Amino acid sequence: MRHILHIDASYSSESSVSRVLSQEFITAWKRFHPEDVILYRDLGHFPVPYINETWIAAVHSPPESHTLEMIEALRVSNPLLEEFLAVDCYVFGVPMYGFTIPATLKAYLEHLIRVGRTYEVSENGVRGLVHGKKALFITSRGGNYPPDSPFGEDHQEPYLRTIFGSFGIWDVQFVNVSNLVLGDREQSISLAQATLQNLAAHW
Repeated sequence: MRHILHIDASYSSESSVSRVLSQEFITAWKRFHPEDVILYRDLGHFPVPYINETWIAAVHSPPESHTLEMIEALRVSNPLLEEFLAVDCYVFGVPMYGFTIPATLKAYLEHLIRVGRTYEVSENGVRGLVHGKKALFITSRGGNYPPDSPFGEDHQEPYLRTIFGSFGIWDVQFVNVSNLVLGDREQSISLAQATLQNLAAHW
């Protein structure tokens, strides 16, 4: 039995392609793996607080020295971290906003950047501490963004690969639903749906 953390980051509801497809994947996953446990977090509609100076001081000081303000800063943050570390797999529905990820998802990921928990730093550089897990990112984009695209650059997938790699999670897969505005929207969605149905059985 595996524990899967399913996270949506879109600000939209039924009109969100990433949200609809991530739910379709989870529904298909349950058919193939009924014993697995799904945890769900909706960052688009229920965002986590941004970290601040107090939070930074708290995570870089011993618990016995924490002030009431530091304790409060970690009250939401620590459960997010423990939840992230406790599961086996991650499924993210992530729209592209301004060529990158939504601010709500960035805010969430900042809570997870914890020295000694998700990464460590030595003379050899940064080494991730979270191992044996994998992540699926279902992204939605208005266009297609190869390196020479005249419409802008993709700062979504490279960032997510980098931050999860810094945690030690290199087994990541992307299903990018592109050209939703600048191309054949229905074809893009249909191709993604077929890919996700196959992944639900074999991922």
